[in-house]
Amino acid sequence: MGSHRCRTRRGRDVKIIIETIPHLNQRYNTVGDWQWEDGGQTLHVKVSSMAYPSGSVYVNKELQEAAIGLHEVIEALQCRKDDVTEKQVDEFDKGPGGEEAEGLNMEPGDHWDSPYKRQHCLATGFERILCFAFGITWYEYEDLINELSNNYDKIKEEEENGKNT
Repeated sequence: MGSHRCRTRRGRDVKIIIETIPHLNQRYNTVGDWQWEDGGQTLHVKVSSMAYPSGSVYVNKELQEAAIGLHEVIEALQCRKDDVTEKQVDEFDKGPGGEEAEGLNMEPGDHWDSPYKRQHCLATGFERILCFAFGITWYEYEDLINELSNNYDKIKEEEENGKNT
């Protein structure tokens, strides 16, 4: 998708990279993931390719990916501003809180115990506005994300079972 440089309130230049990757290449079952690199000078966002597991592509693929990527940028910058660390976010997402959220069919950032609930909800608000502006129906968008997530779990489970046999 590209990269951009901006200044933080601390006066440092920050490089922002947003790239699209296959969903199964995410670090865990998420359609958007952010990490700080280069000592906090580079924000690297990885967005899942918005293609159905069957291989067919949604008509607004690039716009969906942009909405997810910008959600992640807003969330990461707001977390940094509010002193919520990447480690706190990752530990919640990959830990019991994230598992409970998945069982409740919600994003970890929406969970009431999430350390980044405020930042995630702000980013989701912008994401919804972008979807509206891009002509993307929110429920169809969420359905595709849910399909990708369900497929991720199924394939990862099959891979794990294949290793154990």
